[in-house]
Amino acid sequence: MRSIVLSTFILGFAYNLNAQTSVKADPANWTSHNSTATFEKGTIYLKNASSGSALLWLNGFNFKNGIVELDIKGKDIRGQSFVGLAFHGLNNTHYDAVYFRPFNFKSQEKKNMAVQYIDAPDNVWHVLRNRFPGKYENAVQPVPDPDDWFHVKIEVNTPDIKVYLNESNEPTLVVEKISTRNEGKVGLWIDSQDGWFRNITIRKD
Repeated sequence: MRSIVLSTFILGFAYNLNAQTSVKADPANWTSHNSTATFEKGTIYLKNASSGSALLWLNGFNFKNGIVELDIKGKDIRGQSFVGLAFHGLNNTHYDAVYFRPFNFKSQEKKNMAVQYIDAPDNVWHVLRNRFPGKYENAVQPVPDPDDWFHVKIEVNTPDIKVYLNESNEPTLVVEKISTRNEGKVGLWIDSQDGWFRNITIRKD
């Protein structure tokens, strides 16, 4: 069952890199897939409705190149927290995404699997890990508290993608897109029980 509860969350996005327009969230602005979303005190709580990936798409927004920034919070529970951003979405199954595994942030064994790029549905994490070990995932720097909020900046300049954490000037992940999509929908993404998101801005180049 899909439901969206709205409060005072403000979503900011820009039509170019020098101007920014803020839009108050309301049911007409969002479409959920396999998820329920609650907006309260500036935070989006996204909960998976069943199994598999869950999405919350921003309606009427076509994203090509630009910068997406947001705060994300997951959980330090192994195998149960996958939180991130989908973009260049064609539909609920075909999209690019960058996501995080907070439970790997401080893991000595698996820290190099903390941030991941995928091209769904054909090039998901296990396909990329088998074919290109270490190319589309990496450790995160600086290392956040896996149970706390962390700030993410994703720069898309097709085909290049750069991911930055917590205001660092050095990217924590640099990859080239696999998909041939150059534009599409943008939305929040989880592949776990739930996740938290806030302070979202989208600047289109």
